[in-house]
Amino acid sequence: MRRTTLFVLAAVLAVAGCAPSGASKAGAGVLTVGMPNGPMTENHNPYLPTSAASSLGYRYVIYEPLVQTNPVRPTDKGTPWLATAWEWAPDYRKVTFTPRENVKWSDGKPMTPADVAFSFTLLKEFPALDVHSLPIDTATVVDGKVEVTFTRAQFVNELKVLQTIVVPEHVWAAVPDPATYVNPDPVGTGPYKLKTFTPQTTTVVRRDAYWQELPKVPEIQYTSYNDNSAQTTALASGTSQWSYVFMPNYKTLYVDKDPANNKLWFPSGLGIHGLWINHTVAPFDNVALRQAMNDVIDRDAIFQRGEAGLFPKLESPTGLPRPAGDPFLAPEYVDAKHEVDVPKAKERLTAAGFKLDGGALKDPSGKAVTIELTNPAGWSDYLTDLDIIKNDLKQIGVEATVRTQTADAWTTDFSNGKFQGSMRWTDTGGTPDDIYTDVMNGNQLRPIGEAAGGNQGRYNNPEATKALEAYENATDDATRKASLAVLQKIMVEQVPMIPTSAAPIGAEYTTKHWTGWPSEADPYAPPQATLPNAIQIVMRLSPAS
Repeated sequence: MRRTTLFVLAAVLAVAGCAPSGASKAGAGVLTVGMPNGPMTENHNPYLPTSAASSLGYRYVIYEPLVQTNPVRPTDKGTPWLATAWEWAPDYRKVTFTPRENVKWSDGKPMTPADVAFSFTLLKEFPALDVHSLPIDTATVVDGKVEVTFTRAQFVNELKVLQTIVVPEHVWAAVPDPATYVNPDPVGTGPYKLKTFTPQTTTVVRRDAYWQELPKVPEIQYTSYNDNSAQTTALASGTSQWSYVFMPNYKTLYVDKDPANNKLWFPSGLGIHGLWINHTVAPFDNVALRQAMNDVIDRDAIFQRGEAGLFPKLESPTGLPRPAGDPFLAPEYVDAKHEVDVPKAKERLTAAGFKLDGGALKDPSGKAVTIELTNPAGWSDYLTDLDIIKNDLKQIGVEATVRTQTADAWTTDFSNGKFQGSMRWTDTGGTPDDIYTDVMNGNQLRPIGEAAGGNQGRYNNPEATKALEAYENATDDATRKASLAVLQKIMVEQVPMIPTSAAPIGAEYTTKHWTGWPSEADPYAPPQATLPNAIQIVMRLSPAS
């Protein structure tokens, strides 16, 4: 997994590059989508995260999921899409779908329940296609419905299962290796079909017929700009109507260019960013030190300076973003908020045997407390965060240094546990399980020097692992709430990782040509063009005039 946040330096925007050759300006009836991903290689495979279809997002207007779910409001009931109904077994090891009738593929053939079953079987037989690693056991058609079983409970993966896309068996069954298939002529159930492809711009056009009312947008052009500054310039000029790019000074660079129309909305799902601590490095295995560090880190400064006011604030000490995390909060933490409290931090340290000596913190053995903070050289917001944290830690006598690495070197060192402190994200899901599993699941512990897929800080707490297992396998809400309360208590009191900001699922868009976009006032979907909900957004758009 690589970090999805994109960076752009304000200093280079004055000399921003031009749009790539082949990029189109917005015209009548054309929705223009942009991403700063550079030249694309033709690949329309909807499963591969590296394909052009995935990178630019047009896979989700050609192919469709069984159910549309909303990560901004993860506990809301899903919207029926290619399935009109679904029912989970109490143990969440089986789900039964009722496929929608009268749906046709773009080649005119009908979608059948067999296509739905085949789509799950394809993921099982070719794990490289299954980015969520769903433990699929069987997928069978029974009396016109589709029963999918799993080898373990899928409560925490419910939204991922429901958003499984459906592909035509009559096309994909003949493909020798779907993991390498470039899908030159994509056949989907969505309202759009491929028109043209160049390394710079892919165009899709509206089909003549669709299982629901046709969208009002007749054509969508997806342009891949050469870099972040070019994408920002395209947004500011109106050439690009819809994108997701990080802008440190978004008001000046984008909003002020057309205040009436240039909009952005950056809501949070259930994912976070924070300072990961290596628990195998003394004295950071001492909970009092981690608590004190947590006490002095200024989240408001990180929000304003590090994340430019774009990443949603993270105020709950449980690490759960709000409002997405509200339904999951234990009662004792509903009103709890992070507060900078240097005196409290010093009291904790003194009680645990630490001493301040001439402004330097000494651990109980008398050794000065220092920490090296690392992140890739190009990740400007993380590096700003580290600079803020470095200065905050001085208030309790901790000497921090910041070292940059290449992205590849950092990824390897972080996974192998060869770091002391580092900014990093967690996965995002439909429940807090993704956050807490990434941070404290003992089943993911690996020795230093061996790559870990999660719990890279090597936090070892059997109580946390037990609570995660109980939460994931529970068959009733009472058990889930009790397990989640344990995990929140551990996050608050043991500080296995120091949460600093919520992970955004945001975007920039203009209302000059199209209206109907999701917003804080109408949060019917996350606003990104590269998520499954993109087709929901397109279906709601209407010409502005």
